[in-house]
Amino acid sequence: MRLLTYNIHKGIGGRDRLYRLPRIIEVIENENPDLLCLQEVDRGVPRSRQHDQPSMLAEHLAAIGCTFQLNVRLKKGGYGNLLLARWPFSERHSISLGLPGKKARGAQLGIVESPEGLFRFINLHLGLSEQERHQQMEHLLSHHLFRRSQALPTLIAGDTNDWRNTLAEGGLAARGFKHCTHPISRFRTFPAYLPVGSLDKVYCSPEVRVVNLRVVRTKVSKIASDHLPLVVDFHCR
Repeated sequence: MRLLTYNIHKGIGGRDRLYRLPRIIEVIENENPDLLCLQEVDRGVPRSRQHDQPSMLAEHLAAIGCTFQLNVRLKKGGYGNLLLARWPFSERHSISLGLPGKKARGAQLGIVESPEGLFRFINLHLGLSEQERHQQMEHLLSHHLFRRSQALPTLIAGDTNDWRNTLAEGGLAARGFKHCTHPISRFRTFPAYLPVGSLDKVYCSPEVRVVNLRVVRTKVSKIASDHLPLVVDFHCR
């Protein structure tokens, strides 16, 4: 199976600042993922022509499962996280990771009936400060919706903003999650045109066997967003 995680930056290029959602779609289609964790997806915002990006992406990518989490509300519309899947969701949940005085953040939890059995994947976008990120991750891992399905094979993916790579040493490790995007020198994703930061990360539970994980470095991916996407190929043990 294949999962792709990607901060699409509302479809706005990292260098040319042009809104071109077809570039994002081209990058994704070229990788042919079964599961998608997308961050910074617009809906009804003037900067992206008031497009309903969740619906547009689901349609263009022929996704069966689709669920959108609106995190940041603007004067017109807003943006958030999007989970897409080749298979229907048996469960889908949104978990708020917002903290007082901080920008709204969130995580999505999706469970699908995959060809290898029930599988759970988490899409998240964490805050800018290290303390905030650790609080958000602990809130997610201890949340009753997360604990209820914790026996399932799981991938956690998204834009962690974890510049110093400290999240893997905390609650994730204590709960048996392996940091897959390591060493960080191999998985630099930001900024897309000259990546120096490994901000987009993947963690897996012991029931998941990762067979390949890479950054998508193509001519289009370097201009489509301010982040590069990650692709992970895996099996459930």
